[in-house]
Amino acid sequence: MTFESSPGQPPQSPAPLSPQEFKATAEGILTNVEWVIEGKSHTIKLAIAVMLAEGHLLLEDVPGVGKTQLAKALARSVDCSVRRIQFTPDLLPSDVTGVSIFDPEKRDFVFKPGAIFGNLILGDEINRASPKTQAALLECMEERQVTVDGNTYKLRSPFMVIATQNPVEMEGTYPLPEAQRDRFAARLAIGYPDVNAELALLDRREEYNPLDALRPVADAEMIVRMIAAARAVHLAPELKRYVVDLVAATRTNPQVRLGASPRATLQLLRCTQVLAAMDGRDFALPDDVQQLAVPVLAHRLIPTTETTMGGGDTKAIVSDILRHVPVVSHPGRY
Repeated sequence: MTFESSPGQPPQSPAPLSPQEFKATAEGILTNVEWVIEGKSHTIKLAIAVMLAEGHLLLEDVPGVGKTQLAKALARSVDCSVRRIQFTPDLLPSDVTGVSIFDPEKRDFVFKPGAIFGNLILGDEINRASPKTQAALLECMEERQVTVDGNTYKLRSPFMVIATQNPVEMEGTYPLPEAQRDRFAARLAIGYPDVNAELALLDRREEYNPLDALRPVADAEMIVRMIAAARAVHLAPELKRYVVDLVAATRTNPQVRLGASPRATLQLLRCTQVLAAMDGRDFALPDDVQQLAVPVLAHRLIPTTETTMGGGDTKAIVSDILRHVPVVSHPGRY
């Protein structure tokens, strides 16, 4: 998509997206992904919200439920560069970030970019790599840059890491360190399909893989415009206070050893803005926050030993916090 300008004049900035344009484009992406992942509209919607909030997504579930298919479908729905990294125990940090190689002709070291240099990065089975390799993503995900041999290389926008992982109880996995988990804006689980969705899956895949027929419905420039439009969604002071109260409650909960960070507060607000824009609104509501609280906060919490031994679950803890933290009243529209 290009925007023409008069000769000798600087290029014009694209017109801001209206709430209706934003909603229509987001619905187009969602419909596209649904062609591959049947019956999981809400999960797909939250995945799109994370992308447009400039966050990173962690898909955690048992093998075979479509984690990689969802990540691929989302990547193919946007016309931009896509890179895939298959995380294995022998994967090295330099395979992810890149490495400097000596060039005999130039008599100097030349940087060879790694797989992280793309717009959408699919990290498949991220917890099968060693913690050292997992840590190679820390700078990339937070600062959107790579530092190798003292040189810093910026990553292109939009930039998103979509990582899949199997439950940590499965053999051959390494739990993600706390700093790594905190850099994922949300953690989603796809779950098993219902009977009708699984029957539709069988019918649709009798002749071909629907992923092969998927075509982009947006480009990188449109995603950048949508990111900017989402940031303009109004957040009332009372709504911000509600989000802060929710996050603060995770830090004082007796079942939690380590609560959510200020980074979690920021990402919850950003995702809330996107969810409101996806519904065609230019203002956010407490309902938006409540839809996102569990996916955004639960994976960041570290429960106490007693909670873990008693079968406690961080999702249940966040759900309980949602029931007990009151919504700050607002005299008019949020």
